[in-house]
Amino acid sequence: MKILFLVYHGFSEHSGITKKIHYQVKGLRENGNEVHLCYYDFSSEGHRCRYVNGELLKDYGTGLLAALRQRFSYGCIVDYCREHDVEFVYARSFQNAQPFLVHFFRRLRRLGIKCVTEIPTYPYDQEFVYFPWKVRAGLLVDKLFRRQLARQMEAIVTFSDAEQIFGQRTIRISNGVDFDSIPLHQYQPPHDGTIHLIGVAEVHLWHGYDRLIRGLGEYFRHASQPASVYFHIVGGVCTEDMEVGNDYYPSYRSMIEQYGLQDRVIFHGQLFGDALDQVFNQCCFAIGSLARHRSGITVIKTLKNREYATRGIPFIYSEQDSDFDHQPYVLKATSDESPIAIQEILNFIYLHHFNPAAIRRTVEHLSWKKQMQQVIDQVYSES
Repeated sequence: MKILFLVYHGFSEHSGITKKIHYQVKGLRENGNEVHLCYYDFSSEGHRCRYVNGELLKDYGTGLLAALRQRFSYGCIVDYCREHDVEFVYARSFQNAQPFLVHFFRRLRRLGIKCVTEIPTYPYDQEFVYFPWKVRAGLLVDKLFRRQLARQMEAIVTFSDAEQIFGQRTIRISNGVDFDSIPLHQYQPPHDGTIHLIGVAEVHLWHGYDRLIRGLGEYFRHASQPASVYFHIVGGVCTEDMEVGNDYYPSYRSMIEQYGLQDRVIFHGQLFGDALDQVFNQCCFAIGSLARHRSGITVIKTLKNREYATRGIPFIYSEQDSDFDHQPYVLKATSDESPIAIQEILNFIYLHHFNPAAIRRTVEHLSWKKQMQQVIDQVYSES
C-alpha cells in the first residue's frame, strides 16, 4: 500500500516527537507499505517549504505571505497523492483544524484516499492553559473546525480509551517502541548503597517532578536514618512559567533551596546515546508522569512508560495506563498534589529485584510495527 504520512511541522534531531514519527514510519514500512513522509520546514535559505522524503515539494517563499500560504495551501499535497497513487494518508494532529485543512481532506476523500488523524494527547484543551496567548488563540480556531475536520476522516487514532473523539470513531492503540533503538538496562548496585532515581522528559507541569522533589525534601526532613537518594532529571524545560533564565532549573529551584536538596537533585540537560545510557545504568528506578491530572487527563498511554519498560527499569506514574497498571514492576502514585512518598519507593526497590530482560518481554506486543498495523487493519476492516 502507498501511504502518505503527513506532519505539519519540521523535525529536530534530538526531539522525542521526531524520533516517534520516524519509528512510526519505520513500523509501517516493516509491514510492507511504501511510505512517503511529508512535512513542513525551513530551507537553508530561510524559505518556508513543504517536503516529501527530503525532496522539495513546494517553496512558499519568505515573509508573512509565505507564512499564510503554508497554512492555507495544500494543493501540492493533493497533486502529489494523485500523481503517486497514494491510497492512505496518516496525519498527525497539530491542533490546527481550520477551513482550508477541512477542504484539503475533503478533496482527498473525493479521490478515494482514506485518511486518519492521530491525536497524540486527548483531551488536550487544558494543556493550552500553560502556553502563550498566541498559541491559545490558535486553539480557538481549532475548536471551531475540529468536528468538521474529524468528519473527513475514516477514524481518529488515539492513545486514550475514548471511543469517539469530536464525533468520529476512534482507533485505540498504544504508543509503541522501537526495540532497535533502546538498549537493555545494565544496572550495577553501588557499593555505598546509594539510590539513584531518573526522570527523562522535556519538563512540563504535568510531569509533576515537583511532587517527587517535595517528597525528597520531606523524607530527608523527617526520616531518622535516611538513605542516600538522588534524583536525576534528563531533558530540557519547555513550559515558560517553569523556566528560570536559560538553564535547566525551572521553578523547582526555590523548592530545592528550601529543602536543601542542591546536591540531591541533578539536572543533566538533554542527553543522548551513550551519555544517556550511562545515567540510566547508574539508576535503579524511573519516574514517569506524576501530574497528568493538571492537564485534565486521567487515561493516557505515554511513550515514556513504554520506553522505560523496553529498557527494563521499574518505574512510577500516576495516570491510568491499562498496559502497565497491573504490572509487578510498576508502582502507582496517587493522582493528586501530595508529595511522593519516598519511603514507599525505597521499600519497593528493596523488596523487588526485576530482571530487565523479563520487563522488556512484557512489551513485545507494543512494537510500532504491530501498533501501526492495527490502524491499517481497522481502517480497512470497516470498508
